[in-house]
Amino acid sequence: MKIKLRRIDEAFQLEATNETGQKAYTDGSLAIGGHELAMRPMQLVLTALGSCSSIDVIQLLQKQRQPLRHIEVEVEGDRVEGQVPAVFTHIRVHYLLYGELDASKVERACRLSMEKLCSVSKMLEKSVDISWTYAVLP
Repeated sequence: MKIKLRRIDEAFQLEATNETGQKAYTDGSLAIGGHELAMRPMQLVLTALGSCSSIDVIQLLQKQRQPLRHIEVEVEGDRVEGQVPAVFTHIRVHYLLYGELDASKVERACRLSMEKLCSVSKMLEKSVDISWTYAVLP
């Protein structure tokens, strides 16, 4: 896996390109002179956690023949304040799963993802307290 980054403005906006040409953008906050034209790097960490785990949950529910209609994931992180680096101290993940789903199968899928399968979760858990919750909605 390889990502190439290049600066695209005079401040902090960067373009990241993967091996197949897909692109993502990052920027700095206004407080440091960025333009807030894209997500900041620590926001992308939360995005990576939520999207990695979502893939697991979707696959697990498909294998269990659960009729998942839609999924949303809210990821919120607390950071150390007044220090550099301002690392995450706690991350909360909340899954919103829509469909006529068996709650026990949803709970199992979320647990397996967060505790065993999600590469991002497994990497972050070494330094950050991660908690998760879920809700099944019609």
